Amino acid sequence: MSSKLEVLTPQNSQLIFIDQQPQMAFGVQSIDRQVLKNNVVGLAKAAKVFDIPTTITTVETESFSGHTYPELLAVFPENDILERTSMNSWDDQNVRDALAKHAANGRKKVVVAGLWTEVCNTTFALSCMHDTDYEIYMVADASGGTSLEAHKYAMDRMVQVGVVPVTWQQVLLEWQRDWARKETYGAVTSVVKEHSGAYGMGIDYAVTMVHNGEERIHHGKRVGPNPAK
Repeated sequence: MSSKLEVLTPQNSQLIFIDQQPQMAFGVQSIDRQVLKNNVVGLAKAAKVFDIPTTITTVETESFSGHTYPELLAVFPENDILERTSMNSWDDQNVRDALAKHAANGRKKVVVAGLWTEVCNTTFALSCMHDTDYEIYMVADASGGTSLEAHKYAMDRMVQVGVVPVTWQQVLLEWQRDWARKETYGAVTSVVKEHSGAYGMGIDYAVTMVHNGEERIHHGKRVGPNPAK
């Protein structure tokens, strides 16, 4: 039986962010860049909720790519940032060692979100899978390519060799799995409210309008209506 039939769990997963940096984002054309950053940060917060070991790696920060999104770093202020020169993260020993440390504890499902899909993500995925028994779960909507075609065909190429395509919200909910798991319920729904668009709006609506719960923020009093004379 294929191990890929095992769902992602907080015990079998680790996460790597590859080159989530402004100069790399400037070149992304496959997804709206604000949506991209929203999804990346949502995925990071999901990992934080479930204590998923997370690696952050960057390329040529000072000379070209710029600093990792501050919103991403704010989720993991304690993490080292593994700097590289190679476009292929697997070429860097620090990256290999970080992933191997967590894989040794049974975390061989490596969730990946990076820029660009057709370069840094693809080369990492192919090389990592060639050299190890890790599984790669590529987060399509927390990654981006230089065109729709570049992203699509890179994803297609990876899928053909066994990479599993996922989305960030899919990963979050796969980690949660059961709403009876109250220890993470509140934190998960908080991530959803902030980063999941209509889904999050729906939770706010249901809490306040269906279940007569409190609004999640305090605000000024509601004034009116006062029809003009």
